[in-house]
Amino acid sequence: MSADGAILPAFSAGSHIDVRLPNGLTRQYSLCNDPADAHRYVIGVLKDPHSRGGSKAMHELVQEGDTLAISAPGNHFELARDAEYSVLLAGGIGITPILCMAERLAVLGSAFELHYAARSRNRMAFHDRIARARFSAAARFYFDDAPADQRLDLARLLERPAAGRHLYVCGPKGFIDATLSLARSAGWDESRLHHEFFAGESPGLASDRAFEVQLASSGKVIEVAADQTVTAALAKAGVEIPTSCEQGRVRHLPHARTRRAAGSQGHVPDRAGACCRRGFPALLLAGQVEAARPDL
Repeated sequence: MSADGAILPAFSAGSHIDVRLPNGLTRQYSLCNDPADAHRYVIGVLKDPHSRGGSKAMHELVQEGDTLAISAPGNHFELARDAEYSVLLAGGIGITPILCMAERLAVLGSAFELHYAARSRNRMAFHDRIARARFSAAARFYFDDAPADQRLDLARLLERPAAGRHLYVCGPKGFIDATLSLARSAGWDESRLHHEFFAGESPGLASDRAFEVQLASSGKVIEVAADQTVTAALAKAGVEIPTSCEQGRVRHLPHARTRRAAGSQGHVPDRAGACCRRGFPALLLAGQVEAARPDL
C-alpha cells in the first residue's frame, strides 16, 4: 500500500511492478490481487536457492512495515478482449499473474478454466486462496509427486483448440516452452497464445561475437566475450552499475539489444543502457552506464 495512504495507480490483469530492493537490485514482480483493489499491490516471491540476489533480499532484508520504492504498474501480458473462453495455465510461482487474471475474469463473468501445476502440495503458493475463491470450481491442481492421474497432462489439455479460445501460460522456461510447443502442434493459432516468462534465459545467436566497451570517463576499454553480457563484463572489471531483471528479456525498451546511434531517437550523449543480452558495435563508447530499466 502507499506510504501516505493515497490511492495507487490502477493496473490490469497480468501487470507487474519494479521493486527496488535494499541491496540495490531492482526486480520485476507480477501483481496477483484483484485489479479492483485500489489501495494495495500484492506480489508473491519464491525464495530461490539459486537466487541472483532478488528473492533472497526480499525474504531476508525486507521486514513488515518497511518502505520500498516501486514503479507504476506495466503490462505486457494482457487478457485478450475478444476471447470467448480463456485457459489459464500456471507452473510454480508463475501463478502470480495467472491468479490476477482469474480474479478479473471472475468479476467480469467471463468463461475460463485455471490449471495450476507444482512439484508438490506444500510447494504450491496460494492453494488455499484459490480453493476458497469465487472461481474455485474452475480451478484444477496438479502435483509432480502425485499419482499419474493427478499430474498435468499438457497434450490432453491442449488437444482441442476451439475457436475463440485463448491460452495464457506463465512459469519456468521449460514449462512454457513445452506448453507452447504442444499448443502449436495441436493447431492453436499464434494470436491466441499468450505467455510471460517467470524466469528466463538469454538465448545466444550464431552472430554473437566479442566486442569492446570504452568508458568515456576513464578511457578504459573492457572486452565483452561472445558469450558474456555487458553488465557481467563491467562487473568483472570492477565497474558496478544498477541492474534490473538481468534476464535479457527487456520489457521496457523497444529493442532487446542496446543500439543508440548519435542523432537517433532516444539517444542520450552521456549515457548508455546496458541490456543484458548483447551489443551490435565492435566498440561501444559509454559515458554514464545504466542498466535498462524504467524510472522509479
